[in-house]
Amino acid sequence: MRNIAFVLVLNFLFSLNSFGQNNTIRLLSDTDFKYLEALTKDVIERSRIHPNQSISKDFGGNNSGGTLIRPGGSDCYPAFWIRDYAMSLESGFITVKEQEHMLVLTASCQCDQTWITDGGCMIPMGAIPDHVRIDDSRPIYFPGTYDYKGQGNQKWGMMPPYCDQFFFIDMAYFYTKNSSNTKLLTEKINGTALIDRLEMAYKTPPTKQDGVIVYATGDFRGVDFGFRDVITITGELCMPSLLKYKASLELAELYDLLKNKDRAEAFRTYARRLKEEIPQHFSDSRGMLLASNGKSAQADVWSTVMAIYYGILEGEPGLNASRTITEGYKKGLLAKAGNIRHILIGEDFSETSAWEKSLVRKGDYQNGGYWGTPTGWVCSAIAKTDLAAAQQLAKEYIDNLREGDFRKGGKYGEPWECYNLDVPQNAIYMTTVTSPYTVFKSYQKNK
Repeated sequence: MRNIAFVLVLNFLFSLNSFGQNNTIRLLSDTDFKYLEALTKDVIERSRIHPNQSISKDFGGNNSGGTLIRPGGSDCYPAFWIRDYAMSLESGFITVKEQEHMLVLTASCQCDQTWITDGGCMIPMGAIPDHVRIDDSRPIYFPGTYDYKGQGNQKWGMMPPYCDQFFFIDMAYFYTKNSSNTKLLTEKINGTALIDRLEMAYKTPPTKQDGVIVYATGDFRGVDFGFRDVITITGELCMPSLLKYKASLELAELYDLLKNKDRAEAFRTYARRLKEEIPQHFSDSRGMLLASNGKSAQADVWSTVMAIYYGILEGEPGLNASRTITEGYKKGLLAKAGNIRHILIGEDFSETSAWEKSLVRKGDYQNGGYWGTPTGWVCSAIAKTDLAAAQQLAKEYIDNLREGDFRKGGKYGEPWECYNLDVPQNAIYMTTVTSPYTVFKSYQKNK
């Protein structure tokens, strides 16, 4: 039986870290919100891989011992991706039992010994996989492959992506929040307590000496964020530093629950430093945040709107960034049918590439394609200075989903992963709805 006082304290602590927005306004009508809610629930259901279920002719069934959730309801990503799953947790449609299974599986796949792949890449101690195979639960630390033996080559960076360590912390945080159970935090998984694994993951992405901003060089590069893993970005990195800020607050609260005041304060100190340093290191004259200060150091829409949503860009700098994003939207430089580009049109690196260095042609995928995943953050950012424009963008997003809703069958595939120059790709993609739904839900009254 739950201790009522404990639950009240737990709920209070987690409310302190709520990134929900102003509940006196709405971005969607009730009808549109209910439509998105139902669609999101159906997409997550289609994304489940039940025990022993086979979803691809190239792999065996799900032998992990519990339900896994892949990035979408089609067969384009037949594995358990930590990032996409973690970004869908706040939807509220994933059960505590499912969360515990995927959290423990991820923890058991954390690298416990630094090793070098046959391709010459390093997998450092503490690294969290990019994805996990469903048939044998083998961890795959790098994008672009399902081959445990052959993973890791310079094409995808010399280290695993930096974002998954912080998404692992998200997973533990939301499990604890939803279960009101701290016991798992102190239980040992492969000989190491979960809370220690979380701290080990937190410290894995590199920084400069005595720094807090995530940092990469060309020789020691990791993907900064999986939603641009075909892009080369180096130097101090904005997006994983934003994720690190959020993870710092989450770890502080988890340590509060474990009554470890010293570690809780340590992570609050990290959060304060990150909140102060991120705008200092990455802001341009308009308030936009650059993706980095090295290669591909370009004004990054996704980082900027996420920083506004997390409360890192506040006051006049946040309002300036909001105005810049709003102007880009109104001029047709930002969005297409409610989906969002990484970089505003006109600010591309060159005639041939949106980013400075990409593995794909301009206009495709992460190099100038349009994505639904960040639409909620963008609407929230625009609403700071132009509510009507934010509501219009949100309506365009919903109307596009309705028109191509996969539940109509046949050729229909919304939510698509992204829109390329020619055609959309990867139907029934989960974060295209789960991520915006989480934001829009925070604006609905009585939710």
